[in-house]
Amino acid sequence: MSDWKRVFTIIFTGQLFSTLSSYVVGYSVIFWLSVETRSAEVLAYATIASLLPQMVLGLFTGVLVDRWNRKRTMIFADLFIALCTLLLASLFWITEPRIFYVYLLLALRSAGMAFHVPAMQASVPLLAPQDKLMKIAGISNMIHSVSTIASPALAALLISLFELHWILLIDVAGAIIGISTLLMVQIPNPEKAEKANPHLGRELLEGLREIYSKPGLLWLFILALSAMLFIMPVAALFPLMTLDHFGGTTYMMSIVEIAWGIGMLIGGAIIGHKRLNNYKVVLINLTYLVLGLTFLFSGILPPSGFAIFAGITAIGGISMTLYSGSFTVIIQTMVEPAALGRVFSLYSSITLLPSMIGLLATGYIADSIGIGNAFIISGIGIALLGIAAFMIPPIRQMVAMEIGKG
Repeated sequence: MSDWKRVFTIIFTGQLFSTLSSYVVGYSVIFWLSVETRSAEVLAYATIASLLPQMVLGLFTGVLVDRWNRKRTMIFADLFIALCTLLLASLFWITEPRIFYVYLLLALRSAGMAFHVPAMQASVPLLAPQDKLMKIAGISNMIHSVSTIASPALAALLISLFELHWILLIDVAGAIIGISTLLMVQIPNPEKAEKANPHLGRELLEGLREIYSKPGLLWLFILALSAMLFIMPVAALFPLMTLDHFGGTTYMMSIVEIAWGIGMLIGGAIIGHKRLNNYKVVLINLTYLVLGLTFLFSGILPPSGFAIFAGITAIGGISMTLYSGSFTVIIQTMVEPAALGRVFSLYSSITLLPSMIGLLATGYIADSIGIGNAFIISGIGIALLGIAAFMIPPIRQMVAMEIGKG
């Protein structure tokens, strides 16, 4: 086994346990909120709590990730998440769990991920050959999809058997495993030009210039930003869609999440195919169309159509895996390694901004037009973005280049 494969085997083993434990805890919290409140507004605020710190901190964490040792950054981020979860579990042991405490936990976990995610994504191109990046993206997505498949059922079972504070401890154990595997490997840092006076604002602008200087990449960012305005409000409504529209239970909520995870697993296997490495932009554009149609068809289903809803959700999982894997590899191959941390963190922050706007309106949308209609409107909006993507000149040029190479 070559050295880079050994390193990734160790890293991905730790990430599997860490991701699985995080997903179990995340689903447990969402299920607990859904059952306790049955409120679209509460679920929207919980999603905001889990995204807002990443959006705000992400404007600066990329600059710091590009300066700092990336391995140590990931380790300390995992350690911070584990300590915060342990403290919140202790608080829940002392007193009754309150919704505010849950929001706080989600926000603290998000702050840790604001450092961990760009550090991990920026490390990958330094560890593996460029022609293997698409395959690695597929494996990474498969880890997330396996976690998505297993976690909802485990979360539903655990919520029925244990108090929330006991379940939170699973995340602590997963973080410890993730840290242990990171300690076993060497992760290089890119060579950086020496700067007499490092400046946070200037380095942030350099990250923005990396995006702006590449018209095709800039337009991909703009489309992603626009799509999130439609995607996130509906993503927060999936549990209530199952509970209210289909008259479901916690078990049925877990089935929907498992279906999404199965779709992600299939997508992870597909994206590892060598030929798809030449059609990354085409895949991104097509996944907007497919995801939009899954939302649209979900919205028009009758209350008796739960099984079809689960099947459509699996297709959505496939499309999102193909989208995220392709987008990640495009950034990794178009951006200089020394600036990758900044660009990935900017990508996270920029795309989360419209998510906040959409999520703030989630409660109003669900109450005023209905959950089904929210799915329909969002689906149409996302599909139209997919059609528009093929008409934007810089993206058309990227598509033409891919087809020419293919």
